[in-house]
Amino acid sequence: MKPHLLKWVPSAHQLGSVLLGMLFFLELVGSSNGQNRITGWDFATRSEVIAQEAMAATSQPLATQVALEIMRKGGNAIDAAIGANAVLGLMEPTGNGIGGDLFAIVWDSKTKKLHGLNASGRSPKSLTLEMIQEKNLKSLPSTGMLPISVPGCVDGWFELHAKFGKLPMGEVLAPAIGYCQKGFPVSELIAYYWDRSRSLGRFKEFKQTFLPDGKAPRKGQIFRNPRLGKTLQRIAKGGRDVFYRGEIAKEIDAFMKANEGYLSYEDLATHTSTWVEPVSINYRGYDLWELPPNGQGIAALQILQILKGFDLKSFGFGSQEHIHYFTEAKKLAFEDRARYYADPDFSEIPLSRLLSDEYADQRRKLIKSRAARRYDGGLPQLEHGDTIYLTTADADRNMVSLIQSNYRGFGSGICPADLGFCLQDRGQLFDLQPGNMNSYAPGKRPFHTIIPAFITKDRKPFMSFGVMGGATQPQGHAQILMNIVDFGMNIQEAGDAPRILHSGSSQPTGERMIDGGKLNLETGFQYEVIRGLMKRGHQVGYTNGAYGGYQGICFDPKNNVYLGASESRKDGQAAGY
Repeated sequence: MKPHLLKWVPSAHQLGSVLLGMLFFLELVGSSNGQNRITGWDFATRSEVIAQEAMAATSQPLATQVALEIMRKGGNAIDAAIGANAVLGLMEPTGNGIGGDLFAIVWDSKTKKLHGLNASGRSPKSLTLEMIQEKNLKSLPSTGMLPISVPGCVDGWFELHAKFGKLPMGEVLAPAIGYCQKGFPVSELIAYYWDRSRSLGRFKEFKQTFLPDGKAPRKGQIFRNPRLGKTLQRIAKGGRDVFYRGEIAKEIDAFMKANEGYLSYEDLATHTSTWVEPVSINYRGYDLWELPPNGQGIAALQILQILKGFDLKSFGFGSQEHIHYFTEAKKLAFEDRARYYADPDFSEIPLSRLLSDEYADQRRKLIKSRAARRYDGGLPQLEHGDTIYLTTADADRNMVSLIQSNYRGFGSGICPADLGFCLQDRGQLFDLQPGNMNSYAPGKRPFHTIIPAFITKDRKPFMSFGVMGGATQPQGHAQILMNIVDFGMNIQEAGDAPRILHSGSSQPTGERMIDGGKLNLETGFQYEVIRGLMKRGHQVGYTNGAYGGYQGICFDPKNNVYLGASESRKDGQAAGY
């Protein structure tokens, strides 16, 4: 006898419940993150941090805590930024240190204006372009003596401190000195990049300082740098002059002479930082402020000037139009970046023209519905670089946007004497073709990738922020503002949102790239959008670890509070009290 088969026919109510469950399941599968938040965009990793008195956001949680500790002890946002930077030089040597350069934008609540500091160093006076050409090099190497330029960080600290600081420098540097001596546990991402730099162990002093047992420290392992601690103690006691004119300068000079280097005592002794006027454009009611060249900050302004002519809000975040128009605007801005961005002491940069509405209108007309093949990315190494960015804000409503870097990871790999830090390799960014604006010359500042940013609204502070990572930085700056203004995101969501990164070919052929570059899209964009972009002629792909790292602090005048953000691409933390 055959078994009786029951045929289930769902009611309309039951069918509706099944379909609702299936839709919910598909939403879970399609979500870019594993968690399901009850508020905000689905890609947000957490809520904004909100505090009344003070806020700090850095790429390492212990550095964030140091910044807050300094402000609790009576220091201001400037003291906190310097102290956190000093700690990061120890804890994240893969991205920064006192052998590198520094840029900052400060909102001073007393004067109610922005102040910009360019604390980047110059090339050695003893090294000429002719000497480099004799070595048959197409570009300067990333390690060794040739790419080293004067480290500007320490002078930058003291310029900031002299103009705005409150606590004695000894108190500001004390936390970093303490961690140098007692050690700190290495965090995950920093351990990853540290391990990738093992090849620098071919330099004896690097190995002694950063690979004490022949290996990079692992996640959670305690690392100490007593050499750096002693150097910071000398700086705290002797000021900037001990680094540029005193004992440390003489030790660097002696090390260079003994190892056929080019950086000299004279290069250090004649170094100066420069206070500069930040420049801005207005984007739909918000003013984005950047520092003028030799940095690349104005590329973000040029991108946004072009994008003002497109109704991105109506297209929607992550749409074909959003990504296409952004990418084409970036290509146009980076053509100018390769051609004009350089040391203004050596070349006249047409800054007003580059940022004008008229020029943006002309450039915008070049954008079509298909991807353009033109793209001048300059030297291929302009795409890379490791950096730290931090921002601080205090009870008096001062805000600091600060970025600091060795350029490529640890920099040149050259650790002078027993000083506990690497000298930067920023000189690699010079063009070795004579006659160009960024061509190498003695005593010249190279093109710079690291850029701090600041946003004001109605001439009042709105947000201090930055995005780390080589050529990602101006692209990231523009995307953060677009995400907030065009797509209504809060400052945490604006950083967590999947990022767009256009890069050039690694094989430059004259002034233009023949392939139009590559459009790398972070996970989270819909495939039908990607397919549409490919039909428009974009070469779409993925890349690993190049999408940057973001920190931001926003001031909310209505509630009189700070909102902080730190996204998950780095080990960072935003915190306040």
